[in-house]
Amino acid sequence: MNRDDFPMLKKDLIYFDNGATSLKPYSVIDKITDYYTNYGANAHRGDYDISYKVDLEYENTRDLVTEFINAKSKEEIVFTSGATESLNMIANGFFAPLLEAGDEILITSSEHASNVLPWFNLANQKGCLIKYIPLDDNLHVTLENVKSVVTPKTKIISLAMVTNVIGDIRPMKEITKFAHENNIFVVMDGAQSIGHMKTDVQDLDIDFLAFSAHKMLGPTGVGILYGKKELLEELIPINLGGGMNESFDNEKEIYLKDLPTRLEAGTPNIAGVIGLGEAIKYLNKIGMDNIHDKEIDLRNYLIEKLVKIPYIDIINLEADSGIVTFNIDDIFSQDVAYYLNKYNICVRAGNHCAKILKNVTGVTNSIRISLYFYNTEKEIDTLVELLSDKEKILKEMI
Repeated sequence: MNRDDFPMLKKDLIYFDNGATSLKPYSVIDKITDYYTNYGANAHRGDYDISYKVDLEYENTRDLVTEFINAKSKEEIVFTSGATESLNMIANGFFAPLLEAGDEILITSSEHASNVLPWFNLANQKGCLIKYIPLDDNLHVTLENVKSVVTPKTKIISLAMVTNVIGDIRPMKEITKFAHENNIFVVMDGAQSIGHMKTDVQDLDIDFLAFSAHKMLGPTGVGILYGKKELLEELIPINLGGGMNESFDNEKEIYLKDLPTRLEAGTPNIAGVIGLGEAIKYLNKIGMDNIHDKEIDLRNYLIEKLVKIPYIDIINLEADSGIVTFNIDDIFSQDVAYYLNKYNICVRAGNHCAKILKNVTGVTNSIRISLYFYNTEKEIDTLVELLSDKEKILKEMI
């Protein structure tokens, strides 16, 4: 599906690490090159033609993001360096002034480090309590399990829509409805979902959303912080500098610009933002439902093959995303990754930045296949063939 659009796929390469970062189509690469080649000025700084073109392209991406996630207005879209910075801004800029000792922050053991460590840090600073939503037998999150740990002290529920190891899709709309009925804020980590399925922030009614461009065909170093406008108005900027202030004459007279500019201090990753806009156009052209359907078809095909190999233990047998995580009995996960690399197959091995998941699964490291729409059944056949001979794996590890 659309494989000719990706220069990396013209190499002798099978790429199954899309959960870490996606490949980039020619259109995104060309758009970034065009900026650097033909109008590579700063944004919102110059009074000349090419600077004006930068402004148009930069703000056009903000419009595209607004429409892509169905935000109410472009004032709710803040450009950041990635999902990690976005989540840190949410934790430190919005919640730090609100929380008190004893308040509870709910996460799960399957969250990525970027949706764990900011809350750990905030809890240590403010004397808050981190609580874990129990996972069911499939390691999924259910509304009932959320309800089981909520108390009058619960102030935040922060969850990935899709987790990067288990790959489960959380019932965020139902969770948010329950949370708001109990005066609880909801933060959503969209890093693993934004490029794979439709995201409608108004329908979900989430308070904040964080995601990165590079996991959705865009460039690295760019992310989005979405927040309801009335909440972003209260978010204290954690970066201060050029571009975000209206004026300042002394330390007592500092006037900041309106949203979202006051949350975007300094020269941004202009080329990256423009590239993100092109990535969104590309995704829209294919259709998010088509992308999700293709991934599920590929996942089902892969699972059907893997379950027939007796020494493979699939950790997330049931999931509605393109993520499949497994281990081979008695072989270290990274040894398997090195073995597959000999055949130009890229997979991820290790703990996948979900370092507290082992407290639930008892599994420290694993092999992860993360599929995208440009992967094929033929690639899966090649992978499965290489995994089907355990003696070959052991022999080539020596």
